[in-house]
Amino acid sequence: MGDQPEYYGGIEGGATHSTMVVMTADGKILAYSEGPSTNHWLIGVDECLTRINNMAVEAKRKAGIPEDVPLVALGLSLSGGEQEEGQRKVIEGMMSTFPDVSKTYRMYTDTFGAIATACRAGGIVLITGTGSNCQLINPDNTVFGCGGWGHMLGDEGSAFWISRLAVKIVFDADDNFADPPHDIAFVKNAMQSYFGITERFGLLDHLYTSFEKPKFAGFCKHLAEGATKNKDPLCLWTFHEAGKVLGKHIQAVAPKIDKVLLEGPGGLHIVCVGSVWKSWNLLKEGFLEGIKAVRPNDIEIEKFVLLSAKASSALGAARLGAKAVGHDLPIDFDANVDVFYSYPS
Repeated sequence: MGDQPEYYGGIEGGATHSTMVVMTADGKILAYSEGPSTNHWLIGVDECLTRINNMAVEAKRKAGIPEDVPLVALGLSLSGGEQEEGQRKVIEGMMSTFPDVSKTYRMYTDTFGAIATACRAGGIVLITGTGSNCQLINPDNTVFGCGGWGHMLGDEGSAFWISRLAVKIVFDADDNFADPPHDIAFVKNAMQSYFGITERFGLLDHLYTSFEKPKFAGFCKHLAEGATKNKDPLCLWTFHEAGKVLGKHIQAVAPKIDKVLLEGPGGLHIVCVGSVWKSWNLLKEGFLEGIKAVRPNDIEIEKFVLLSAKASSALGAARLGAKAVGHDLPIDFDANVDVFYSYPS
């Protein structure tokens, strides 16, 4: 490119919110932009393309880059981005519909960007926000996953899953179908207040006719408040169960973990992404129970650290995009994360 500056971009795309970063070749951050979900399974490919373009236009404007100057590479780390066919549709769509955004693209699921932001040579990322997903990337770049199948088949331990679990317990108790683990009064009142209903049939509109996953998952925040402020036993129980299934995600990929990751400083590094981790004090006991080796093929994980991201996974996405065109985009791994729990503590 001669003396022309080179710009690289990355997008962290969740089921609810997305972030884009534009960087120089030497790793300097020029600008961020924000946008809604870029999960093409939820919004369709065409809308996904439009939202990516809108964020790129905004980020370039903030960075002082002309809109018609393409990035060298744009890394996409998007919720729902696992399937090769979906990746092809998004990348080819961007190249043909919005050719000025970037010269090249590389697309991954949202877990890849998180690991690339926090770890130089691999680790595990466990995402639990609106949905959930777990991915192991070994030092040799072999990849193994658990979850990421969306709310119909998975999302265990996520805000949606916690909300659904609490609502299901209320419905089953009122139907005399199953005894609740604890009294449902607090959760039932919170449910009616949050969804603006006076009886259970009113919730059907939120579940089916006008279903919005982020809206339904938002009930989790009220359950967290009920557990923290009111010490409601049922709210506390739902988070314990969530912690347990999150721990099981780690065991699911544990047999494939390279020993290098288990034996490094602090043990296994687990990058924790998503708003549900803000309730770690509620998840902790269940998580420690779920991560234990109980099945014949389970692995005893003797040491691990939980890392919280201080920087957007858009940085890792940009790093992956640059790597695909042979450029090592420098980022400060230590500055991107905090250790919020170590085992043994």
